[in-house]
Amino acid sequence: MAKVGKRIAAARSAVEVGKAYTLAAAAELVKSNATAKFDETVEIAVNLGVDPKYADQMVRGVVSLPHGTGRTVRVAVFARDAKADEAREAGADIVGAEDLMEEIQEGKMDFDRVIATPDMMAIVGRLGKVLGPRGLMPNPKVGTVTPNVAKAVADAKGGAVEFRAEKTGIVHVGVGKASFSQDAIEENARTLILALQKARPSGAKGTYVKKITLSSTMGPGVEIDTQEALASDA
Repeated sequence: MAKVGKRIAAARSAVEVGKAYTLAAAAELVKSNATAKFDETVEIAVNLGVDPKYADQMVRGVVSLPHGTGRTVRVAVFARDAKADEAREAGADIVGAEDLMEEIQEGKMDFDRVIATPDMMAIVGRLGKVLGPRGLMPNPKVGTVTPNVAKAVADAKGGAVEFRAEKTGIVHVGVGKASFSQDAIEENARTLILALQKARPSGAKGTYVKKITLSSTMGPGVEIDTQEALASDA
């Protein structure tokens, strides 16, 4: 059995096994346990009572976190002419059409988000096998296929995050950095939870939100009192 370091052991011992914390207390605990030498990402994991393999149980969307994510998001935009100029003015890092498609096909993907105008989808569609598995394929449902590229770029740069239920029905989303204040982490997490509530699919039956856990990159997970978290979003 691998030996556990003193830092990790101390972090684990600070979390009471079997206890469900309020979101505020969880944010404080996760923040205090983030003692690595880098600014750890704070992530929320929400176990939903859905089976994403059924279309009417898929959970997907986008939400703007009030305090941003704390990370620099590089945005690539597929657009031409005036729309390309709008994207550049809004702060897009990479803008192109066929040339951008060729770069991606060659393996050059120095970006975190892909946005496209509707007329570019014939080109973008050829990249489905490359962008799809990485969760980068533009989709109108989450606002990444849009004629308003300037707003989409601004949202992506300003803290908009996409969420999607994995095969097991769990949603993982980064909601800030350990350097954020406790209040900022809590507010971002609550915003995400509310967005998930609003995105409840028609096919979801029974308990929708089963479990919520907050953690930092190197820290242990802290279970959140689901009823308290959901009641606060009512």
